[in-house]
Amino acid sequence: MQQDHFQKKKSLGQNFLKNKGVLKDMVAAANITAGETILEIGPGKGSLTEALLSAEATVIAIEKDHRLIPLLEETFKEEIVKKRLTLIEGDVLEMIPAMPQLCNAQFKVVANIPYYISGALLRVFLQSEVQPTTMVLMLQREVAKRIVARDKKESILSLSVKAYGIPTYVGTVKKELFSPKPKVDSAILAINSISRSFFSDISEVTFFTLIKTAFGQKRKTLGHTLKPLFKERTQALFEKTGINPKTRPEDLSIEEWKKLLNTWNTSAGALNNSV
Repeated sequence: MQQDHFQKKKSLGQNFLKNKGVLKDMVAAANITAGETILEIGPGKGSLTEALLSAEATVIAIEKDHRLIPLLEETFKEEIVKKRLTLIEGDVLEMIPAMPQLCNAQFKVVANIPYYISGALLRVFLQSEVQPTTMVLMLQREVAKRIVARDKKESILSLSVKAYGIPTYVGTVKKELFSPKPKVDSAILAINSISRSFFSDISEVTFFTLIKTAFGQKRKTLGHTLKPLFKERTQALFEKTGINPKTRPEDLSIEEWKKLLNTWNTSAGALNNSV
């Protein structure tokens, strides 16, 4: 198979990066140590795979497009024989439950992913029982900006990521650096220190219920949108936390959301104990 004659599949969101400087930036953002396990999603023709192997990583690459498998096997035949690269054909979103067997240890995710699976990919990895320690992803620029909340306006997406790790906007990648050229610019996003420590004293389910309820009517104030949850305790909860009930959900930080939830839990416990 000739690389130049390869027909990209629009259905798979294939946009191949053709700039080695950007690849180096992605690898640098992952802070790879020799022998570390890196899960790469959608290696394509192997440009990022080559950069990861050059950083002495042990790479597990999952490719959905069966047409690319022979090309990758030929390009990296020595690395495959030496077990520095494991090439798997499949859909990563269907393979998450198998991650413990695949990665066998701590791992990081580094990938130039199809943009249409960005949200699903973040959700399944961050909420998985077996989380990566770090994720470095190529995303649409606007999505990356929304995750780090550069404008200081939070969203369900930004809060969902920040509850599990620390997102950092590494840099912008112009659309001209891809083939074929996408319609929008991209960005490198790093999510470090991924864990469940944020939920050490609160419920994941209750946290997401709280923020989804609030953002369901994001233009309305918290005092209004959260009243169905807080009921007769609404005013007292806002007074205890010092949070203005006239605040809109996008203006509350992740720490303030946790404070509100903890106060709600404490209030509910005190109420139950007094019954």
